Amino acid sequence: MPAQPLLATRLDGLPLVRRGKVRDVYAVDDTLLLVATDRISAFDYVLGSGIPDKGRVLNQLSAFWFARTGHIVPNHMLSIDVSAYPAAAHAYRDQLEGRSMLSRRTTPLPVECVARGYLSGSGWKDYQATGEVCGIKLPAGLRESDRLPEIIFTPATKADSGHDENISEAAAATVVGTELLARLKKLTLELYAHGVAHAESKGIILADTKFEFGLTDQGELLLIDEMMTPDSSRYWPQDQYAPGGPQPSFDKQYVRDYLESIQWNKQPPVPSLPDEVVARTRGKYLDAYRRLTGQELTLAATAAAPEDQGRA
Repeated sequence: MPAQPLLATRLDGLPLVRRGKVRDVYAVDDTLLLVATDRISAFDYVLGSGIPDKGRVLNQLSAFWFARTGHIVPNHMLSIDVSAYPAAAHAYRDQLEGRSMLSRRTTPLPVECVARGYLSGSGWKDYQATGEVCGIKLPAGLRESDRLPEIIFTPATKADSGHDENISEAAAATVVGTELLARLKKLTLELYAHGVAHAESKGIILADTKFEFGLTDQGELLLIDEMMTPDSSRYWPQDQYAPGGPQPSFDKQYVRDYLESIQWNKQPPVPSLPDEVVARTRGKYLDAYRRLTGQELTLAATAAAPEDQGRA
C-alpha cells in the first residue's frame, strides 16, 4: 500500500516563500527549496484528495530531464539529495526525501513557453473557433489530436490563480522584449524536440509541454520550475494513438473526466476523489515515470506534516 499523500509541508525555521497549487517553496540561505507535494488541482482548484507519490514523480522526472538537457540551457537545479542540502533542512528528511529540489534563485519571467506538436487542449479550442492557435494560422480540416505540420511555439501569460491565457508572440514580445522572446522560442523548440525524441523511443507521444524560465541577479537565463512532467505536458501512449478525439493520457485527465461525470459545478466546496480514482491516477503517474526513465521511482516513508496535513 502506498503511503498517505503529503498535502502540505511544515518546515519550522525555514521561511515559507509561497505555496503553489502543488509546490511549497522555502528559502534556505541564498537558495530555494522546492517541495513537490501530492496535491492535485483540476479546473483551477486544489482538490480535497491527494495522489500518493505524485510529488515524487514530478520532482524526480524533472531532475531526469534537467540532467539530460543542461547542454541546451542551464537550469536551476542544484541537488535533489537531502544530504547535500544546507544543515537547516536535514531535520525534515521525512518530508523532503524524493520530492524536493534545492534550486538557484531567479526572477521568473512572466510568460510560459509552450511547444505544441499536436492539436489538443486549449490549442484545439482556439483552432475550432478561429482556425489559428495563438495567432498562428493552421491548415483547414485538422482533427482533434492531429499531428501538426510543424511544431509551433505558443506563449501564455502566467497566472497565480485561475487559467493561464494563450497569447501571440507579438503580445509576449511586449512583455519580455523581442530579443529575449526569440531566445526563449529557440530554447523551447530545442527542449521540446529533445523530449519528443526520447519519449518516442519509449513508446510515448509528447503532444505538448510548457517551460518556465527565470533570470538570475547576474542576468543568466535559467530553465526553472518543473520540466516535462505529466503536470506540465500531455503524454499519450503511442500504441493507442487515434486522432479525431481526445487521447488516453498519462496525466490527470482521468481526474477531470471523473469530476465531469459527477457534474461538479467547478466552484467550492471542492470534492474529494474516490479511492479507485486516486489509485488509477497514481498508477498513470508512476507508469509515465517508469517508461520515460527506465527506472523505478525512489520512494521513502512519508510522515504527515503536523497541523498542515490535509490542508491545501
